[in-house]
Formats: sequence, C-alpha cells, structure tokens
Amino acid sequence: MSSLVQSVDWLAIAPPTLAAVVGLVVLVTDLFIGDARKAVLGWMSVAGLAASALLLLPLRDGDRATFCLTGEASSCSYVADRFTLVIQLLVLGGALLVALLSVTALKDADRELPEGEYWFLLLSSAAGAALLPASRDLATLIVALEVASLPAFALVGIKRGDKKSSEAALKFFLSSVTATAVSLMGVSFVYATTGTLYLTQIADRIQHVDGQFHTLAQTGVVLTLVGFAFKTAAVPFHFWVPDTYVGAPLPIAAYLSVVGKAVGFSGLILVTVVAFPSYADVWGPALAALAALTMTVGNVGALRQRSTRAYSAVRLLAWSSVGQAGYLLVPIAAAAYSKNAENAIGSTVAYALMYAAVNLGAFAVAALVARKSPLNRISDYRGLYTGSPLSALVLGFFLLCLAGLPPGIIGLFAKVTVFSAAVDAGLGWLAVVMAVNVVIALFYYLQWTTLLFRAPEGEPGTHPAPVPLTAAIALTAVLGVVLSGAPQLILRFSETVLF
Repeated sequence: MSSLVQSVDWLAIAPPTLAAVVGLVVLVTDLFIGDARKAVLGWMSVAGLAASALLLLPLRDGDRATFCLTGEASSCSYVADRFTLVIQLLVLGGALLVALLSVTALKDADRELPEGEYWFLLLSSAAGAALLPASRDLATLIVALEVASLPAFALVGIKRGDKKSSEAALKFFLSSVTATAVSLMGVSFVYATTGTLYLTQIADRIQHVDGQFHTLAQTGVVLTLVGFAFKTAAVPFHFWVPDTYVGAPLPIAAYLSVVGKAVGFSGLILVTVVAFPSYADVWGPALAALAALTMTVGNVGALRQRSTRAYSAVRLLAWSSVGQAGYLLVPIAAAAYSKNAENAIGSTVAYALMYAAVNLGAFAVAALVARKSPLNRISDYRGLYTGSPLSALVLGFFLLCLAGLPPGIIGLFAKVTVFSAAVDAGLGWLAVVMAVNVVIALFYYLQWTTLLFRAPEGEPGTHPAPVPLTAAIALTAVLGVVLSGAPQLILRFSETVLF
C-alpha cells in the first residue's frame, strides 16, 4: 500500500507563501504600533514583496512540482516551470511597484485609508495572484483566482466615506461573483465528463468523452473560461473597469490593470492550452471574437472620452487597458490554430511583460500629477514639461510605447510579435482588425503626448515627487529604455517553449 503522506517542496512554493506570511505579520504588527509609526508597515510590505521576487532566482534552473498524486508525477497541483516563474516575476514585480506608489498615497491620504488593512489586503491578493500560474488543477486555479480577487474588492472600496469608491467596489464585486459562479458551473461540467480536476488528466480524458456527453463537455469548456475572461476585462465582461479604476485608490487601479490582467491571462492560458487543447475548435473562435471585440470597444471607448467634460486620465487609462487586453488575447486565440502553440503563448507573455512595465510607469506619473490635481483630468497635464520636464518626458515615452511608436521600440516589437502570431495562425482578419485598432489608439495616445509639451494655461507648477514615487517612476523608465534598446530580453519568450 503506497503512502499518502507527501513531502512538500518548500522552495517551490516559497514566493507566494512568503508574500502571504508577510501580510499576516503586517496585520499583527499594525495592532501594536501607534499612528506615528504606521509608515513602517509600508516598508515591511515593500521588503516582503522584494524578497518574494528574489526567491524566484533559485527556481530558474529547472521545473519543480509538489502536491502530486501518488505514483503520478505528471499530475501535480503546483508546478514551478518556466511559464510559472515568468508570470510570478510579473505579478510580484508589479505588486512591488504598486507598493512603492502606495507608500506615498497612504501618506498623502492622512489616515483616510487604514494602513494595516490596506497592506494586508494587497499582500494577500499578490500571494493569490502568484499562486495562480503555478496551479495545475481546476480547484486550485479557482481558489487562487478568488484569493487574488476578494482582497481586491476591499481595496477598491477602502476609501472611508467615499461614495464613488463604494459604488465601484460593489459593481466590481457583483460582476466578479457572477463570473465566478458561471466558471464553477463549467468546472463541475468538466469534472462530470472527465472525473478529474488535474489539467493534464483532463487534456487526456476529455478527448474520449462519450458522444452523449460531448455537448456537456463543450459547455463546460466555454463556461470555465468566463471567470478568467472577466479578470482580463474582455468584452462583454469589461463594464466594471472604468468606474472601478476611477473609484479605487490610484495605486489599486494600477494594480488591477497589470496584476489583475496577469491573473486572468495566465488562467486562460492554462485552461485552454494545457487542459483543453483538443477543444481548440470551441475556444479558438470564441477567443478570436473576444479579442476583436475587446480591442475595438476599448479603443473606441478611450476615443470617446474626449467628448466628456471631465476628461479623466485614469478613465482614459482604464479604456486603454481594455484595448490592450484585446491585443493580449490575440496570441491565445492563435494558439488554437497554430502548430506551435507554445510560440503563440510566448507572444502573449512577451506583450504582457512590456505592457506591465510601461502601464505601471504611466500610472506612476499619474499618481505624481494627482498629488497637485486630485481630479487628474487630461487638462491637468497641459504644460507638464514646463514644470516637470523629466516627468513629462517619461510619460511621453510610456505613451509612445503603448502606441507602438519610436522611441518606444519595445512597444512596437511587442505589437509586431502579436501581429505575427495572428498571421502565422491564418487569422488574417484578426490581424487586420488589430492594425485598424492600433491606428485608432494612435490618436488618443499622441493627443495626450502632445498636450504635455504645450504652453500651460496658467503659471507652470512643479510636481515634487517623494522618494518612493520617484523610485517607481525611475524603475519603470529604466526598464522601458533598456527593453527598447534590447527588446530581445523579452521577445525571446515568444520563441521559447514555456510548458
């Protein structure tokens, strides 16, 4: 009789585990320190996220797995392979930059935000987000998705007495819970037809489902994707994004735009390419249609913001993030039609890494402007170069990266990689839709960029940046410049087998 006792690979699970442990330590520490020393909680959180990211280094040499079925090494609940480590780097690195933004935001809020609860929720969500790409069974995937999501609901509504924040949190919560319920129904259908929750076993068994259960299996595949499509803000699951980003504290909007998307896209990749490759004829067309709709609705929504009186920079970034999600969906859809699905998935990973760096940078500069202009309207950026030349140059560079124009070379190369994935998969129509949307996006990105260098309407004001905010802007700027000079550092992921 084989033993049911397993040995746990603690090094493999160390990155998300450390983030969760530091979150608990911060919450307990908050009970024993006075208001004057609350700032130490932020630096503890920053240190914890940095240490979690550093723990990825010992794992880079080979695949590790734990919580496996006895006698079946290929059926494990937690796998630290190359794909896992890249997404965990994106998640923990993104959370670290958000933490730097949050240190300044919490200080400026003057105790309007409860610091202990804020840091605990942020670290808890980051731990769940880091767990998800390593999950290799549907139960762990759903649990990781909820661990990443539930603290995010509270973070969106954490502003005391702010009706806009409470409304945004409620809308985010209700729509997310509905999407999760649909996904759980899909998981139950998949389990009913295959008798297992392990992704590798599902991939094998779902090919041999009895004919009478074929429709049930197809329905399960589609419904399972819904929860992850919601997290990516894919149309029609995007309606929560603009109000949520505007109502949330600005660092949390940045967190949702990058880490939240990483959670959704890594989940989509795992359930499609790993669990349901034999049902590519079902999820492939569905994701291709979602990609076309998402990029179009997102870019048109961003374009329409010009006609509103309160032309909000954060709302524009929210619609922009929806459009960017459409580009990220293209290679996943292409994987259904491509002979080399790993290369197509690599294009999504490469684009996600580029997007994370420059989008967090744009939010960091927005946080700097918001310190002087809390409404954060686009008009508040007019003449930014006159008062803060470095900030204006950096934001202009980030916007050009998102638009895919020089000198934002990394943005251009990432878009070409995604475009090539669609063409190579025979999705010429999707490549055309993407090309049209890139042109549409140029208008609002360039309009914002030119506004930075126009003459200010009044006296030019300076925007002094605290050290944590300066560090976040500097890190993202250096990363963007280095990657534009050596794009192969990221683009090689599109040529490497990730699974």
